[in-house]
Parts: sequence; structure tokens; C-alpha cells
Amino acid sequence: MISVHPSGQACGASVTGVDLSKPLKTDDVAQIRAAWLKHHVLAFPDQHISDDDLERYTMAFGGFGVDPFIAPIPGRNHVIAVKRLADETSPLFAENWHSDWSFQARPPAGTCLYGITIPPVGGDTLFANQHAALDAMPPAMRKRLEGRMAIHSAKRAYAPEGSYGEKDKAKGRSMDIRPSRDAEAIQLHPLIRRHPETGREGLFSCFGYIIGIEGMPEAESTPLLLELYQWQSREEFQYRHKWRPNMLLMWDNRSVLHAATGGYAGHDRILHRTTIAASP
Repeated sequence: MISVHPSGQACGASVTGVDLSKPLKTDDVAQIRAAWLKHHVLAFPDQHISDDDLERYTMAFGGFGVDPFIAPIPGRNHVIAVKRLADETSPLFAENWHSDWSFQARPPAGTCLYGITIPPVGGDTLFANQHAALDAMPPAMRKRLEGRMAIHSAKRAYAPEGSYGEKDKAKGRSMDIRPSRDAEAIQLHPLIRRHPETGREGLFSCFGYIIGIEGMPEAESTPLLLELYQWQSREEFQYRHKWRPNMLLMWDNRSVLHAATGGYAGHDRILHRTTIAASP
């Protein structure tokens, strides 16, 4: 029997009573989806699953999203290795707050991440509830965001000159990142938008993937975006996830931002990731 245990923080819950190495029943999928939409981040401890199982689970919640700029692991089309080796010295991957692939026309609904090699210390993943951030926002600040369209782009990260570009490759990063000129494309999304399944309003932005605000001069948009970034990542909106081996984590990119943390130098860290396609 599936049981959901809230984290007691701004979002997040642990789910037990289900074996993800086996196909899910229709009722199980419905229960998990309801918990996912309510808590935004779900952790499934003690799950001994293969990449086949991970892909099957992803398909049950909407199919595969498109993962640009990071190559899948050999023999797979939709599984990415998020890894860092014990002696790696390149900058930490994904340490800034973001929503996965927000620069796409249809960003993925969710992300699944399965812990294979988990260090004994460090490596927590932080999440920030963007519904709670909007609900608590001062009216004057919200008024400055209402109706505004953010200009999203991956160029700061994945263009050849970006933070994960050609210079980053020379530092010996273990992840198979493929920078491209395709990262220079732009896409507009509202700063405040309704969740496509729940209808609840939330913030949809992250400074790393937003290069401006439509119709606003850079001198005006940059301070506003920095102010927004500081607000939406406040501690009262956060959930800190602590990893264990054989744990599957599933989060809703439409509701939360996330950020990686370090603190595990001298230890390997390997996780396998899939993305869940946007809702129809």
C-alpha cells in the first residue's frame, strides 16, 4: 500500500509501499501523480531499479522530454549520467537555481534522478517552492512581474563560450556535455504562469536561463531579475533533499527550482536521470 510522508519543509515528501522495479498499476500511477502535484518533489527510498525500470517509470508519467546538450549514456536514448568523480576539479554542475530546460518551447514537466553511487557526505539537492514564493511575494513586487514575458536561452550555459562550453571541457569534466550554437536560441515564457495540471499560479524563472524581459531595457530588467532570484530562493521556500543509494527522486519543474550542492570532494557521485515530457 502506497504511503506518502511529507517532509515538513516547504515542499517534498517520501513515498513507500511501492516497488518501482515492477510495472505500476493504473491506481498506483494516479496516487503518485496526486502526491507529486501536491508536494512537488517525491523521494522513493530503497528502490533497486535498472535503467529499463527508470525508463518505464518515466513513460508512465508522460513520456520522455528532449535533453539537449548532454549526451545519453551508451546504449540509451533518454538516460543521462549526472556524475562527478572523486578527483574532479571542474566547477560543480548545476549549482545555480534553475528549472530544467526552461529555454525550450515546451519545457519538461518533471525530472527523475536515481542515486547509484552516493557519497557519505554532501551532495544534497535543494528545491524552492515557486507557488509558495509567489504567494508570499509583496504586492508591489508582484505588480512589477504581472504580464511580463521572460526571454529564456541556454547560451550562458551551453553555447561554445558558455560556462559548460569549450573551456569547461578542457578542465576534465566527467559528464558528457555537448555545447552547441543551438543554445543561442530564445524562447518566451511568462514570469508568472498557471500550472497546466493544477491551475495554481507560480513563478517560472531562473536567472541562469533568463537573459532579459521582453520590452524592458537591460538596465531595468537585470536588477529586477536579480531581485526576483534572491526572493524565489529564500530559505523559507526551500526543501533540502538528502540522498541515499538506491533512491529515486522525482520533481515537478513547473512548481520548483532546484540547485546542486557540493561537499563531497574525494568521493565519486553517480546518478542516472530522465526527463518527463511536458503535459499535452
